[in-house]
Amino acid sequence: MHESTPRSAASAGRFAFAALIVSNLFLALGPWMVRMANVGAVASAFWRLALAIPLLLLFARFASKGSFRPGWAIGGMIVAGGLFFAADLAAWHYGIKLTKLANATLFGNTSSLLFPIYGFIVARMLPRKLQLVALGLAAAGAALLLGSSYELSPKHLKGDLLAILAGLFYTLYLIAVDRARQTLKPMPVLALATVAGAGPLLAFSLLLGEQVIPTVWTPLILLSLGSQVIGQGLLVYAMGHLSPLVVGLGLLTQPAVTAVIGWLVYDERLGLTDAAGALLICVALVLIRLPERLHPARDGSI
Repeated sequence: MHESTPRSAASAGRFAFAALIVSNLFLALGPWMVRMANVGAVASAFWRLALAIPLLLLFARFASKGSFRPGWAIGGMIVAGGLFFAADLAAWHYGIKLTKLANATLFGNTSSLLFPIYGFIVARMLPRKLQLVALGLAAAGAALLLGSSYELSPKHLKGDLLAILAGLFYTLYLIAVDRARQTLKPMPVLALATVAGAGPLLAFSLLLGEQVIPTVWTPLILLSLGSQVIGQGLLVYAMGHLSPLVVGLGLLTQPAVTAVIGWLVYDERLGLTDAAGALLICVALVLIRLPERLHPARDGSI
């Protein structure tokens, strides 16, 4: 099931970049909700997916005008993506509770650099000069965000390492989704990946002996609606129309937003270096959009 003709694809992707930014704003709220949830780290990941499944299946059915049955190859890829996503959430949610919010989000988004590398490999081309400048600015911005928000200490090391592991799993999830999005609409892809990931998370949570049933549902409902339905929904839509490079750089908006939340809610103080880092990431996003505007419909190029 091809999504559209080239002209209709360009029209459908008109709001892809805006969707990418909004998706990352919602995803950046996730660590805060994980901190507030009164269940285990993996259990919160399970509820993030489980509570979203009915809505996502409904949206997927509506988007597909009935049933959606991908072929075995695409279906297997989506299931694999869902399992990678489950592994990402399990590692990341543990990391969130063991380190600072800014650390967890920044290290958890190592995919912002790994996913563009995948894109260049698939396209069999090297980045253009402007793209290299944007990548350099984004990397510098990410490094500055580590400034006063990052503390390399035994207290945070375990959480930081778990967040990095989560970023590797998330990259594999993004690659699976990127391949599936070339054939299917966003909601069927997201719905099937979410269903595939929920079961393993519940089993792992029970195996760890975590508290699974919450006494307060609000943080988990907000986590599910904000991060999975809206955040991932908009991200998966945007991935069908934007290159891996733009998607990867867009992920770097999350650490900036999460650092502000950590500052306001948990007194995880910010400095001038954090503000400078966020500004550099914004400049990188503007620069990377210049070549994209010349090719509004994704054609497989970077």
